[in-house]
Amino acid sequence: MKKGLFGAAFLAAGCALVLFAAASFQDFSKFESLKEPQVRQMPAQKMLVVEAKGDPNVVSQNAFNGLFKTFFSLPGARMTAPRARWLNTINSPKNEWRGLFGMPLPDSFQSLPAGTTGARVETWEYGDVAEILHVGPYSEETPTIKRLLQFIDEKGFQIVGPHEEEYLKGPGMAASPAEYWTIIRYQVKKRQS
Repeated sequence: MKKGLFGAAFLAAGCALVLFAAASFQDFSKFESLKEPQVRQMPAQKMLVVEAKGDPNVVSQNAFNGLFKTFFSLPGARMTAPRARWLNTINSPKNEWRGLFGMPLPDSFQSLPAGTTGARVETWEYGDVAEILHVGPYSEETPTIKRLLQFIDEKGFQIVGPHEEEYLKGPGMAASPAEYWTIIRYQVKKRQS
């Protein structure tokens, strides 16, 4: 996993500038506790979604560009951390992975403007989630993911949803990849005895 399990250059220069401005006003200290894996309840979230198929290192940038282009065309859009879900990573070669790239929308959001293409609105279900904060380059996520998977198993849970990442700090928002902050998350449920 030379280039990382899921990370890639995911923002174009214009989007990175917007994210950098948004990140400079955010208090990241509230995420410090996630350096240790944990399970919490998370409500369902309405999302603006762009879908892409292929190696994340190849398709992420275009997918996020399309996502941000649509998102910032919406009236009243307020920047939040983007997310990505990978739906078929276990048995598929990377060039066949299916990724959903999303931005949270307010519950009050009704529908996309007529003529919008390449994006859709859907609800991402959550419930119990196991998550951990990865600090550093995407290429070094694998040990953090393994730590989270071990935690899930030791606590008697099983994974019931896709691999998800929430990009708190990434390209354009940190001085170097060593300062990227990514929440790695799985929907989980207690194993049956």
